[in-house]
Amino acid sequence: MIKVQSSWELSRRTLSLDRPLVMGILNVTPDSFSDGGRFFSLDAAVERAQEMEREGADIIDIGGESTRPHAPAVELARELDRVIPVIEALAGKISVPISIDTYKAGVARAACAAGAEIVNDVTGLMADPDMARVTAEADAGLVVMHTRGMPETMQADTGYDDLIGDVKRYLEKSIAVALVAGVKAGRIVVDPGLGFGKSVQGNLELIRRLEEFLPLGCPILVGPSRKSFVGAVTGREGGERIFGTAAAVALSIVHGAAIVRVHDVAAMRDVAVMTRALLRQPE
Repeated sequence: MIKVQSSWELSRRTLSLDRPLVMGILNVTPDSFSDGGRFFSLDAAVERAQEMEREGADIIDIGGESTRPHAPAVELARELDRVIPVIEALAGKISVPISIDTYKAGVARAACAAGAEIVNDVTGLMADPDMARVTAEADAGLVVMHTRGMPETMQADTGYDDLIGDVKRYLEKSIAVALVAGVKAGRIVVDPGLGFGKSVQGNLELIRRLEEFLPLGCPILVGPSRKSFVGAVTGREGGERIFGTAAAVALSIVHGAAIVRVHDVAAMRDVAVMTRALLRQPE
């Protein structure tokens, strides 16, 4: 029998995973693929985070560098200028944990000092050799994601001989790096990286076969929200992909996702609640 964590340990609390958690996306960037620029100012970012909490977000994930395909890298100082004031402003205003979406150890360190409780690294600890140690020292929760290359290049090669096997081996390595650095097993969550170095069919296959990542022993996070593979299937543009996203969220939960990372918090919370109700056996 596969045993997966029933809770997620963070630096200041433990989150129960007895229901799917909703991670709300807050991009404080001018160029994110779906909502770039909308929450770039401090006031707008704080207001949106508070709104997502009211809508039912369990976590607020703050990012200061777009990781959309072909996005250019952002220097450390600029990323810090974008995210740290927002985290500092929110630390006393919201009751749900804050996650920092970054692959830079310097950003993670400052974010955790400012109030973040989770480090969400889209490179699975592979971009910055100090990231695992910084996360361990902060006692933060950790999300390790699979990708192939950095955002500027990740869609150049989306072919795999063994997609599930390659992603699983990458995540196994990320988990090992985290554990060696001192990150506790109960703090680690895995993300197969929908939209990161994957074709449309590859993304669909990952969702259909998500339960094959359960033997890793870590809760699974997925981020299908408004992504291009949803648009490719539905023919919809960015903000119009809510129903396609809802289907991806529901099937991801059916196949084992414990956390869903989304833009449309209120709608996807309803999807998560309804999907869980449908899955539960009568008592």
